[in-house]
Amino acid sequence: MVNGPEDAVAEVRGLRVVVPGGRAIVDGVSLTARPGRVTALVGASGSGKTTTGLALLGAYPPGAQVTGEVRVAEGLTGYVPQHPASVLNPARRVSALLYDIARRQVRELPRGERREAARARVRGALRDAQLPGPDEVLARYPHQLSGGQQQRVVLAQALLLGARVVVADEPTTGQDPRTKERVAAQLAAVARRGIAVVLLSHDLDVVRALADEVLVMREGKVVDQGTPEEIWAGSRRQVWTRELLEEGETGAEGFAAGEDDGAGAPDRPPVLEARSLTARHPGAPGVLRDVSFAVHPGECVAVVGPSGSGKTTLGRCLAGLHPAYDGVVTLEGAALPRSLRRRSTAELAAVQYVFQDARAAFDEHRAVLGQVARTAVRLRGLGRGAAEEEARALLARMGLGADHAERRPGELSGGELQRAALARALLARPRVLICDEVTSGLDVVTRRGILDLLTALVREPGGPGLVLITHDTATAAVAGRTVVVEAGRVRERAARSPGS
Repeated sequence: MVNGPEDAVAEVRGLRVVVPGGRAIVDGVSLTARPGRVTALVGASGSGKTTTGLALLGAYPPGAQVTGEVRVAEGLTGYVPQHPASVLNPARRVSALLYDIARRQVRELPRGERREAARARVRGALRDAQLPGPDEVLARYPHQLSGGQQQRVVLAQALLLGARVVVADEPTTGQDPRTKERVAAQLAAVARRGIAVVLLSHDLDVVRALADEVLVMREGKVVDQGTPEEIWAGSRRQVWTRELLEEGETGAEGFAAGEDDGAGAPDRPPVLEARSLTARHPGAPGVLRDVSFAVHPGECVAVVGPSGSGKTTLGRCLAGLHPAYDGVVTLEGAALPRSLRRRSTAELAAVQYVFQDARAAFDEHRAVLGQVARTAVRLRGLGRGAAEEEARALLARMGLGADHAERRPGELSGGELQRAALARALLARPRVLICDEVTSGLDVVTRRGILDLLTALVREPGGPGLVLITHDTATAAVAGRTVVVEAGRVRERAARSPGS
């Protein structure tokens, strides 16, 4: 490691990253991360934020040509990725993941004091990472945690390791407003401890509240830079900055919880229905308790609730991805097999699920186009040529041109890959589309375009029922009906007019 300027923990100067094929995904970027300060990178999906952040860890795309300088002062750089499951060992409980780190840090203590000292360190890191109920969290495997809980476990790891720089990639993505506030407060507390925080985010409210300096990126370049006050001041905005911020400021208001359930559900029979659903994880108490839920043809239902409330488990039960439940799930009145493996081709096509972690759902070694088109081949019987033609057209509607379609998943940003995952599910022409935080990794401009596309599909004659699992109030606002899940139960339902 090479020491940077006296007041810098990390510094990037003139960074240029060119991937095979000659495309520069980062082009001349410079930034300085200082102790106790938050440097935020904002911009559309694919703007180069994550590549810039990963450069501080010395990580680049395979085969990339890198020029410029990256200097990091001596000490660890922690990384909290957008999809934390990718860095957590699925075969080990959270307790093992954290205690392995803590035990290495107390080796110098007398043997009789080590166990309690390690325990105190782990508990302190969980507390600092805003993870309540430490005994329950420590007993679980990563897949038994919500995305928000996984993210905070990764943050706890970085804190345990004593990171001097923390790169936080979309740390509030897919989290409820209450948890977002806690994460923002924790990142502020991390900075107050003298740790430099590099925040990569689409969440403009969090950026405005936390950042000391903001860099606005577009197509690999920094197009605007300044304090939040300067960036949000109209006189300082560049054209792209203005478009990005104004779209965020005009987002829809949050849903009104607590209203009566009588309005909003159509009179037609439901296309998909769950009755008395009680789901569980091995070795854990019930995740869902006696939940009943329905979605009708052409209806958009938002499922919201705190991180870890059971929202994703509900969606996975509907899709056959979580067979450990009691109760029944029906498609147009006929009971569906609990397990995806027992469902027919028609049943698989009818209920499609789009994952929050899109990267984990793609094969890294094959081009995106072929993987998207495969849905139409496998579930609709189309020939390869016809399927690829339809896939190209749908990807283009998602804002992914021919160049993007021919790339491998690792060459797309998280937001771009999320749009490809949505296109793949839509190629099945489903009767019900279940979207788990599909807009959480997108900038506000792209998010609005995707929501407009989804609501247009729902409103078409014969359109699918749409289930939006989300923490984002602007996303929930497009739904005609909102179901609130808390502690495994449907606590309340709020009806609203779509798009209001």
